[in-house]
Amino acid sequence: MRVDVLGLQRFYASPLGDAARRALGRRLAALWPQADGLDVLGVGYVTPYLDRFRASARRVAALMPAEQGVEPWPGDAPGLSVLSEEARLPFIDAIFDRVLLVHALEESHVPAQLLREIWRVMAPEGRLVVIAANRWSLWAQLDSTPFGHGRPYSRHQLAGLLADSMFEPIASARALYAPPSGWGPFVHGANAFERVGEVVWPALGGVVLMEAVKRLYASTARSQGRVLLAKAPERARPAEPPRSRESGWRAAD
Repeated sequence: MRVDVLGLQRFYASPLGDAARRALGRRLAALWPQADGLDVLGVGYVTPYLDRFRASARRVAALMPAEQGVEPWPGDAPGLSVLSEEARLPFIDAIFDRVLLVHALEESHVPAQLLREIWRVMAPEGRLVVIAANRWSLWAQLDSTPFGHGRPYSRHQLAGLLADSMFEPIASARALYAPPSGWGPFVHGANAFERVGEVVWPALGGVVLMEAVKRLYASTARSQGRVLLAKAPERARPAEPPRSRESGWRAAD
């Protein structure tokens, strides 16, 4: 059962949730510094991370699973959030250039179908970022935060799931090295934990972030060498901006 939208709102309104939002937001900003003229979709509970795209993107939408519940978003403009079954997204094919998943994959009953629906609504060569709880972290072991619910993933497991859904993983990172505690010194020292943790215990970040590209032709682990073909309308892709060397992202293995 998913964490409901009220629980997610309470977490992000707390000091610990705000620290998590800032840490993950920095990773996302390093990877996607802008979305000029692009169509952006967020799936799960993504509103803490989507605001930065509204000024430059052509279109931004937040899709929230029916079991989770939906919140009105944004509060200062016409609504951009929608409630939907996760295995049947209410969008036409091949329209989104960027898709962000947060609090989505871990608690999904049908993760493969969810990813295939996301593949369907993404433009050719569109880019996906999944933020999921890291199986090896303390955050995944405690249910005091939303990251402690559902199925966590190792980086290898997440890459395999994406590859089987016709995405090519191209970069990954980890974040949330501070303990999942609202104790003041831990929260206030969150930035220091991020800097030190990335060097000293990189595998123990609370979440795994992975970027992948939609491929029209892909071999999957389960296909045993067969080539899967999917047809989608081609359109010009914008050039990718250079990534910061301090971003914490690295090429996927």
